Amino acid sequence: MLDQADLSGLSSTLVGRSHELRVLARQAEAARSGRAGLVILSGPAGIGKTSLLQAFLKSEACRDMTVLQGSCGEVVGEAGYGGVRELFGSLGLNGAGAGHSPLLRGPARRALPALMSGQFDRENPSASAAYPVLHGLYWLAANLMVDRPLVLVLDDVHWCDERSLGWVDFLLRRAEELPLLVVLAHRSDAEPVAPSALADIAAQRRPTVMRLAPLSRSAVGEMARQIFRTPADPVFVERAAAVSGGNPLMLSRLLGELRAEGVQPDREGVRRVAEVGGSVIASSVIALLDSQPLWVREVARAIAVLGEETPELVGMLAEVPPALVAEGVVALRRAEVLAADRADLVHDVVRSAALEPVGAEALAALRTRAALLLSDAGRPAEKVAGRLMLLPAVTQPWMPAVLREAATQAEGRGAPESAVRYLRRALEAEPDSVPLRIQMAASLAETNPADAILVLEEALGLAADVRTRAMAAVRYGMVCLAVQRSPEGIQVLEAVLAELEAELGPRPDPSDRELHTLVESTLLIVGADEKSTVAATLDRAALLTAPPGDTPAQRQMLAMMTVLSAMDGRSAEQAVEQARRALTPPGGELETWSSLASSFALSLADEVTGALGALDRTLERGQDNAAVWTFVLGLSIRALVLHGAGAFPDALADAQTAVEIIGAERWGSGSALPQITFASLLVERGEAEQAEAVFRGIKRAGLERYVLQYHLSLMARARARWSLGDWEASLGLYLECGRSLEESRFSNPVFAPWWSEAACLLAVMNRGDEARDMVAYGTELAQRWGTPRALGLAALARGVIAPGGTGIETLTEAVAALADSPARAEHAKAEFMLGRALLKTGDQRGAREHLRTATDLAQRCGALALGGSARGLLVTAGGRMRKMSASSLDMLTGMERRVAGLAAAGASNRAIAEALFVTVRTIETHLTGVYRKLGVSGRTELGSVLRTPDIPDGQRPGRTSESRWRR
Repeated sequence: MLDQADLSGLSSTLVGRSHELRVLARQAEAARSGRAGLVILSGPAGIGKTSLLQAFLKSEACRDMTVLQGSCGEVVGEAGYGGVRELFGSLGLNGAGAGHSPLLRGPARRALPALMSGQFDRENPSASAAYPVLHGLYWLAANLMVDRPLVLVLDDVHWCDERSLGWVDFLLRRAEELPLLVVLAHRSDAEPVAPSALADIAAQRRPTVMRLAPLSRSAVGEMARQIFRTPADPVFVERAAAVSGGNPLMLSRLLGELRAEGVQPDREGVRRVAEVGGSVIASSVIALLDSQPLWVREVARAIAVLGEETPELVGMLAEVPPALVAEGVVALRRAEVLAADRADLVHDVVRSAALEPVGAEALAALRTRAALLLSDAGRPAEKVAGRLMLLPAVTQPWMPAVLREAATQAEGRGAPESAVRYLRRALEAEPDSVPLRIQMAASLAETNPADAILVLEEALGLAADVRTRAMAAVRYGMVCLAVQRSPEGIQVLEAVLAELEAELGPRPDPSDRELHTLVESTLLIVGADEKSTVAATLDRAALLTAPPGDTPAQRQMLAMMTVLSAMDGRSAEQAVEQARRALTPPGGELETWSSLASSFALSLADEVTGALGALDRTLERGQDNAAVWTFVLGLSIRALVLHGAGAFPDALADAQTAVEIIGAERWGSGSALPQITFASLLVERGEAEQAEAVFRGIKRAGLERYVLQYHLSLMARARARWSLGDWEASLGLYLECGRSLEESRFSNPVFAPWWSEAACLLAVMNRGDEARDMVAYGTELAQRWGTPRALGLAALARGVIAPGGTGIETLTEAVAALADSPARAEHAKAEFMLGRALLKTGDQRGAREHLRTATDLAQRCGALALGGSARGLLVTAGGRMRKMSASSLDMLTGMERRVAGLAAAGASNRAIAEALFVTVRTIETHLTGVYRKLGVSGRTELGSVLRTPDIPDGQRPGRTSESRWRR
């Protein structure tokens, strides 16, 4: 019995694939029920992948599902998001009015660069296009899944570009419990264009892998019966199966040739099977074409080169009038050389066979003419470049310009891999081009920074003009920073800066002055990252005159001078003045780097309002542009600022949001700041063991080399060890932090106040005498910096190590100074230490007053560990206070607080997911946890429960209310 007879509701015309059809049907049913699935289908050319997919898509299994299908080709593989355009092409989202489609509402509009062919004007050309496009395509798919399950079928993915496959990977990593089925088919005998991208997808979600086997003997017999319209002799079937290898395409061509010759499927016909076999497809296609008039053959070859194109262009390439092109298409379709549903050849194997007689030289000439015709017809540069990429060499003078334009288009749509391929071909024709190398390095920096460095080194060696070398050096320095090779970047930047100064003289024109400022500010950025280079960078910055801040490079310079001034710890007033200028651009649009650096410096100078305002604006821009790394970095820095201001719930919400976002990204393993900040806040909540688990999960290599992350991690780990009772280990970490900061010449007293916290720890250990030198050192730094927080920390350290009751006056001074600072948690700690000292002297009334204040402040800060200690001591002092128990609000995680606040303000699950760069399902999971922990049934009850100044309100996640950290 033939296997297709049992297929209920599935195609009955496909032979020998009932098992595969059933597997696909089960996957479609799972998608209907909200279980996303991935099927990877493979097999050699002609094995029937496309026929199987078509049968599946036409079956009842896909009824009432949105089906999008596409097929990649040699040219598609060169173009960025070519596979995506094949998939979504049927939706009509590539025209002039596409942006108004309901499918592209909200963040889905960011998918337009991938969907449109040709040049696309980006909203923010200065930002990387890669993530916004991926994010937009994800939400386009989500929009399609609102009403129906979605089936995405992409054939011939061995020719698919990296960005399209990267998006499939991006989608699948966010597809848990989505009504989605993705089916990818590829030839097992072809080398993929993007093997690593395919490997990433194959590593996903335990995909269902189907390797199509040759047809069975019974299936071969059934195909013979269908073609000859009579049962075939078993011996004939055996020989046909052996000659064709059970390959359906080979078999169908073989049987078709035999039938055309009048051969019968009996024992007499067995001899002809072997004779007609061999190169049956090529010979049959050639024979079919040879039987046609010459002009029909030329039309076939023109279509083989151009693909689907207008009759006019096909006619021009074939040198045949358009009217005859239409007739030729009919003839080729009748001969089964052209597909029935499109003006292209039925299979790429047939395409190869049709072009085989042309010869390599003539084929190159034909493709060159095709590229020129497409260019003259105004086709997008990427489409023209796709033909040029198939040539053995770039020989015509017009070709490099087309390839450069195609690279620019690819960069604009967020497809740097394609841009690099185009530029490499252009370099074949212009091997000494420096601009080509600089452009290529910009794309390589996103995908392969190590190669970008090599290309930039070539550019630096070839550039004869110092201005060109300066631009290459700026790019080189920033790439070195990204790949942890800052010292090499500094060496190149210093050399170029010296050349530039010698060339420009004392009075450069405005453009040259801006270039000089850009090189010098980049040198400060790169030099401030690692401990080995920061000391020399501090010396350099100290000799510079602050620019007015009228241009982007000047603001970048101001911001870096501000950070370095704050690191040096000499003048808080100077740092604040420079930061404010860097944060006030004439046109109102602030550069991200300037904003983040200046905000950090302002927070160290107790200017929390200004710091949070700038960070809020940066985060809003990050959301608007889907600049996810900027958003994550901004959240992490804002969490640090809020932590310093004692707004722990808000800080925790920011830090955990950042951690969750990077958890869904492949580049997340290279980060450290979000996890360090998150762990620090867990310690404040009394969750030191969980904090240490977060530390163990940090995978960034060489953390000890970096100025900011290393010292922040040492401080957080020291606090965790102290909380867990491992005092010696904690003290060792504090001392290592001090040693390393001194080595780095990072002298700011409040960035990582190891000396103050170590003094408090030594006081608890009854070893206060050991802290005298470090306290004296810290006090000197604090007096030089001069902010209330710095002076308060110094007084606190001196007070806790003073013997007996002699430190009470100094601790009172600490309380007063910290009360005048934005550091609420430090104020609570000082109140606690003063109350503790008073209690030791027997002044219970005075102790109760300060311990009650400490308890209240700690609770409002969310410092649960400190609050518990203060309340315990208050009870010992004879005070009464309601027991500090973790309220239902305290049980919420930081991300749950963020989501709950937005939901209570009326934001939909989708709107929250869009704003936080996570999936709707993630938001649903968080809200379910919120409802359970708070004991509420839904959104309507959240508002009243969340009415507290320490719970994130319903503002956009990019904004922090001043009331949340002010007293």
